[in-house]
Amino acid sequence: MTAVLQLSLTFAFLCLWSCITSSSQCKLNDEDTFKILIATDIHLGYLEKDAIRGNDTFVTFDEIMKQAVQNEVDFVLLGGDLFHDNKPSRKTMHCCMEVMRKYCMGDRPIIFEILSDQAVNFSHSKFPWVNYLDSNLNISIPVFSVHGNHDDPTGADGLCAIDLLSCAGLINHFGRSRSVEKLEISPVLLQKGNTRIALYGIGSIPDERLYRMFINNQVTMLRPREDEDGWFNLFVIHQNRSKHGATNYIPEQFLDDFLDLVVWGHEHECKIAPVRNEQQLFYVTQPGSSVITSLSPGEAVKKHIGLLRVKGKKMNLQKIPLQTIRQFFIQDVTLSEHPDLFSPEQPNVMLKVMDFCQEKVEEMLEEAERQRLGNSLTPEKPLIRLRVDYSGGFEVFNTMRFSQKFVDRVANPKDILHFIRHREAKDNIKAILSHPTSEVLQLRVEDLVKEYFQKAEKNVQLSLLTEQGMGKAVQEFVDKEEKDAIEELIKYQLEKTQRYLRERRVEATEEKIDEEVKGGAFKEDLAIIRAKAHRDRSDSVRDDDLNLSDEPADIAVESDEASTSAPTIRGRGRGSRGTSRRGRGIYINIHKHI
Repeated sequence: MTAVLQLSLTFAFLCLWSCITSSSQCKLNDEDTFKILIATDIHLGYLEKDAIRGNDTFVTFDEIMKQAVQNEVDFVLLGGDLFHDNKPSRKTMHCCMEVMRKYCMGDRPIIFEILSDQAVNFSHSKFPWVNYLDSNLNISIPVFSVHGNHDDPTGADGLCAIDLLSCAGLINHFGRSRSVEKLEISPVLLQKGNTRIALYGIGSIPDERLYRMFINNQVTMLRPREDEDGWFNLFVIHQNRSKHGATNYIPEQFLDDFLDLVVWGHEHECKIAPVRNEQQLFYVTQPGSSVITSLSPGEAVKKHIGLLRVKGKKMNLQKIPLQTIRQFFIQDVTLSEHPDLFSPEQPNVMLKVMDFCQEKVEEMLEEAERQRLGNSLTPEKPLIRLRVDYSGGFEVFNTMRFSQKFVDRVANPKDILHFIRHREAKDNIKAILSHPTSEVLQLRVEDLVKEYFQKAEKNVQLSLLTEQGMGKAVQEFVDKEEKDAIEELIKYQLEKTQRYLRERRVEATEEKIDEEVKGGAFKEDLAIIRAKAHRDRSDSVRDDDLNLSDEPADIAVESDEASTSAPTIRGRGRGSRGTSRRGRGIYINIHKHI
């Protein structure tokens, strides 16, 4: 009798719970509820030439967009770094466009409105309106995206890969800034039923520069004038959230306290559950990357995307685990913590350490196989990383020979083992130099240029171009393959120097010219910025530390007018102020050009 009663009570509870859940879902899916799929850092094209992992990003992107269709979302919101390379290959662009055309186009009606001035929201586009309002396109799921640091605007016309997708009518690219002095963020205003969303976004900006803008009150988020407090304020940012240096990140307290939810891109560890900032009283969600781009502990966290529901000022974020992500297992071992198994003084200790490491890798492979059973979408070969601390007198062995044992079972056979060694602080530099398998600090190109000029003899130092300007030009050349960056910087500065000397009517002798230059009468005057502006005819400058002059008018760059007009829209906001800085110079040979 007791068992029957328990079964009856259990059944009644399940029925009640089903009713409650159904009722809750109905409330979350009514005509006043926005449904938004959020994802960041998809990194399409990462390791595309790898025989094992080459298609991972494309498969996962297909899964993400399929989830958007299955959940019947109103739109997809991407937080930057859709592409891994600034100039993605034809294969990567083709796969991206193939997936977006497959899932984003169709006759399904769009049931939300855009209320803001689209000519402001998408001012950088030749088609300054949302793609689903274009009479030539049938869009069933719009995609809104900011750009990240991997797919930022550059090149001859200041374009990025997302601009190509925008021109093709597949993406709505927003959050792009044209000014290097101040930042005014005009929201995309959306309405569905009685719910209104103010969608703010900042495409990736060098952290140091954006940090300085916030400190100098040069960042303003424009707010709707009508019913200012009646909007759900959603903000997308692609910057360092973790502190990597004094100014190499954006503290959460810099952001406005009227925000409701911040979608934080760039950080790859998945922390998608919204966390409340008790100081600013908004929530932050960090979806993380949808592909493993480094064999670090943060990347080992289960990957998710989010289904965000917004009704009025209330929200709900549902975590959706990605099924096509390649498994990644990482483990740390410290050899000195196993004195019962081996010690540095034992004969053949290296063989025993190799057997120990092999046993640990086998354990991770067995765990990967157990978790993969029943999920046909998970790639067959996992990523394995064993970090071995060999401090205490142990020696390293050949990692390539060790990895050969697992070449057919793992996706990363060349870097399964990673040896690390902890030493006293005074021995750190020596350890890095003497152990190539140790972690090596990466120097930025600008740092190398700065170091060179600091050590150069006075009689061979340059004096017209700043070391920062030259460093940025070299970085453009190295990182983004801008082959003309250095040449155009120098050419621009030469022409400006010649104009200056002609206006001053300087006598064309080496002594007089040197006197003018060394006397400080001529400074760089934003040469790196304007040379790049001259090249790409845009204000999308990517240098970390600007040297602003007292001539802001010279910064202005012409932009092409839109060739067609946008649909009727409305929206208003408020603004802020800017500032400027200058730097010191280095010398180039100009005498023969005068």
